[in-house]
Amino acid sequence: MNIHVDVVSVEGEIYSGTANTVFAPAVMGDMAVLPRHAPLLTRLKPGNLRIQHENDEEENVFVSGGLLEVQPHLVTVLADTAERAADIDEAEAEKAKQRAEETLSQAEEPVDLARAQMELTEAAARLEMVRRIRSGR
Repeated sequence: MNIHVDVVSVEGEIYSGTANTVFAPAVMGDMAVLPRHAPLLTRLKPGNLRIQHENDEEENVFVSGGLLEVQPHLVTVLADTAERAADIDEAEAEKAKQRAEETLSQAEEPVDLARAQMELTEAAARLEMVRRIRSGR
């Protein structure tokens, strides 16, 4: 039995297809969604959205946040931004993390500090995902 998965962001559709399991970085903790899962709606944090197929192959998509809606036979991810892991440049992700750390160290206003912390969280999650996938873990 499979579940249909749609992943979209403001840039467009990132993925549409079937899966055995979807592993999502929910704000309250990572979660697995199987076919016939109880309906739910939850926020996502920056991290790796893993879409596992019947043959154990996986699609890895970085999401910067957004919403996850689960119906018994449908998972919809409305991501703030999303990109396939294969499209992420590790060197650029490292530079983005360094820029975010620098911005955070220079932030003086509470709004700037919050924005810098959010950028650092997203950059660190993107870099961790790329490194984990490339190392085969």
